[in-house]
Amino acid sequence: MSLKDNVREKFEEAKRAGNREEKNLLSVILGDISTAEARSGQELPDAEVEKLLRKLVESNTETLAQLRSHHRHDDLQVAVLEREIAFLKTILPETLDAAAIARALEPVRADIIGANNVGQATGVAMKHLKAQGLKVLGQDVAVAVQTIRMGQ
Repeated sequence: MSLKDNVREKFEEAKRAGNREEKNLLSVILGDISTAEARSGQELPDAEVEKLLRKLVESNTETLAQLRSHHRHDDLQVAVLEREIAFLKTILPETLDAAAIARALEPVRADIIGANNVGQATGVAMKHLKAQGLKVLGQDVAVAVQTIRMGQ
């Protein structure tokens, strides 16, 4: 099942269950997907749907940080954002964390350490991870590469 189909299915489940918060969030996401498809004239691939979802998580996380930095911990919006982030993470494909990435990079450890700079080391890491078909986030790869290079 495609990621878009999964979002549609979750939308229908939320609608049937009367979960307004999830239904509204998923409705916005489906609208964003439809808009992107209308602009491109073709169906949005899973990678683009995933990018859209991750961008929403990132945006909500930034808003949450701003609310907390202004000492609005008891604000109702904080709870809503936390629930939205948690829910979106259940839809998104799972990715490896930095520690798991570092373990996956063991076969190319020497190449990462021997790279002339962090950019080249990250390139070596990404190439290896992609060849392995592993799902990772760029910031987690950067942390793993830094850990490997610092630990030498």
